[in-house]
Amino acid sequence: MPEWSSVTIMGQKNQAGPSLSDRPHEPVLLAEVLDALAPLAGKRVVDGTFGAGGYSRALLQAGAVVTAIDRDPNVGAFAAQLEEEFPDRFNFISGTFSQLDMLIDDEIDAIVLDIGVSSMQLDEAERGFSFMRDGPLDMRMSGAGTSAADLVNDLDEKQLAELLFAFGEERKSRRIAAAIVGVRGEKPIVTTLELAQLIEKTIGRKPGEMHPATRSFQALRIAVNAEFDELVGGLFAAERKLAENGILAVVTFHSLEDRIVKRFFASGKAGATQSRHMPQQIETPSLWKNIAKPAKATAAELERNPRARSATLRSARRTNAPARPTSAQGLGVPLSKLMGAA
Repeated sequence: MPEWSSVTIMGQKNQAGPSLSDRPHEPVLLAEVLDALAPLAGKRVVDGTFGAGGYSRALLQAGAVVTAIDRDPNVGAFAAQLEEEFPDRFNFISGTFSQLDMLIDDEIDAIVLDIGVSSMQLDEAERGFSFMRDGPLDMRMSGAGTSAADLVNDLDEKQLAELLFAFGEERKSRRIAAAIVGVRGEKPIVTTLELAQLIEKTIGRKPGEMHPATRSFQALRIAVNAEFDELVGGLFAAERKLAENGILAVVTFHSLEDRIVKRFFASGKAGATQSRHMPQQIETPSLWKNIAKPAKATAAELERNPRARSATLRSARRTNAPARPTSAQGLGVPLSKLMGAA
């Protein structure tokens, strides 16, 4: 089985790109995130998934001191504009949010993570994230490393089926994998529409249902960008970096991510556990408190931004308990044995 979870690449800063003022992409659950982190004036906040800068701008406007992190090489122009507008309160670091505790020296008052692919990336056909736009079958957020085309054309049928099932919850993964292997034997699959049309032809499409390639594209994107590695690493990095009473707010976009975050905040369910056969049980100190109920988009936001429909926000405050070592154990991470969990 290939090590899909090992592809984590540092992004490089790039000054090319559209103006932030022209950005049509609205960050999801923005009001709920700001409310979860309030009050923000003077707080040291990390925006771990900068993207087009929507969260960072709102945090700065609320008076926070913001450090933003992103591995996407195309976000440089957005960061440059905020650096110009808020020279004393904004700083951008090129990298991955799973390394935030190594990239930032000081303790932090709040951290916000918006997990998954951004609207900006979906809308750029040349990035290869969308099955609705024809482009190279790429999906690399950093622009480097293993691409989706590499996985589609190089994995054997069993590996490909397992990837689609584990990361995309695709119940017809075996049929799709078999079809891919059959087609690529004649000619490699290199574009998004080639793959999307093959999947639709293989498993069919009923009126009113989501596109049949949705889950497969999700699975490939997660594998290419080691997104579960990033999420788990980022959660534990935040745990190490937040000051006591510091707040972590995480926005996820599908049930697999949300399950990981939910279990992470429930400290006693994550990390190493003691055998029930041992005579004494050691109580695990609580690492998180004031765990908020999950928040979803309002009807008004959904009308403005339908992409917010699947978004869920979870947040909690850090206690003074010692941080745990990074571990996927107990978090319900798919293919967790590949990711180092027992």
